[in-house]
Amino acid sequence: MKWQWKLGNFAGIDVYVHITFLLLIGWVGLSHWTENQNWLSVLSGVGFILALFVCVILHEYGHALTARKYGIKTRDITIYPIGGVARLERMPEKPIEELWVALMGPAVNVAIAAILLAVLYLTGGLVPLTELGVGSGSFLERVMTVNVSLVLFNLIPAFPMDGGRVLRALLAMRMDYVRATQIAANIGQGMAFLFGFIGLFSNPFLLFIAFFVYIGASQESSAVQMKNAISGIPVGRAMLTDYKSLSPRDPLSRMAQLILAGSQHDFPVLDDNGATVGVVTRDDFLAALTQHGQNIAVSAVMRKDPPNVDSYDMVEVALMRIQETGFPSLPVTHSGQLVGIVTAENITEYLMIRTALQTARVMVAA
Repeated sequence: MKWQWKLGNFAGIDVYVHITFLLLIGWVGLSHWTENQNWLSVLSGVGFILALFVCVILHEYGHALTARKYGIKTRDITIYPIGGVARLERMPEKPIEELWVALMGPAVNVAIAAILLAVLYLTGGLVPLTELGVGSGSFLERVMTVNVSLVLFNLIPAFPMDGGRVLRALLAMRMDYVRATQIAANIGQGMAFLFGFIGLFSNPFLLFIAFFVYIGASQESSAVQMKNAISGIPVGRAMLTDYKSLSPRDPLSRMAQLILAGSQHDFPVLDDNGATVGVVTRDDFLAALTQHGQNIAVSAVMRKDPPNVDSYDMVEVALMRIQETGFPSLPVTHSGQLVGIVTAENITEYLMIRTALQTARVMVAA
């Protein structure tokens, strides 16, 4: 993954840190050095940030492990300067499941804050909040306070925060999922305007939060509308049927000819019996061409054993498999025979054409 480093694999989930996180560490260290000219202060500041992001990782594991309970895998967790992201393969389909997945992240922070509060109370380490500063005061109490802040921030009822998903799940228990998403997105965008307005006259950081919330709400609404639009459409209607294929023995020069002769980007690889044994993507082709030249065999470049979909499967199944596997195109079979290939681009183009035809019918009827 570009610009990311793998920290490790915990509970079967890869955890990455984005390179921009180092900028935050550097900024915190420099700020403490400038203020105190003391290495101990620098280590304390950096240690606090690291402790904070351990809490963020645990927050994301709250989502990931709860999703696993409902049969949903997590691709990975990535830590950024503004927080963490757990990439679930899909969102739960049942509102009650989405509610629990959304709530378990903040619940982890509540548990951390409660444990730290108990430790501080039993050891007599609690001090008034007025004695705490960004870089001063009781280390454990500052970590506890930040966890409480994370809970409050994440439960703001606006996408992409957990509160937006909680709101959508509660609404979806009483109405259509798409309408619930639209209402939750509208509320989120309204809050974004409120944050932006307040930020103009007080804290400029609120402007950044407003932008973040507005974009997140828009993307969530668009994604759900897209999913609703493709519901009930078989793959056979959206797949590419005029395609070229390759043999494992073909050199890359053959693929170069096919790319230049048409608009196809990815090519299924068929053995002598007509069975699909791999897929060669344009990106993999270009990388291999640069490193090895055009005489290398396709078999050395192809992605082996691609998942396939049946032409009678629904389009949402194909999109889910594209997202889960990372294959940009999937072979489409029927009765064991290859009948086409499907990509996210094909599906989008099909929807555009269908929408245009529906609009034309409405205009003619009017």
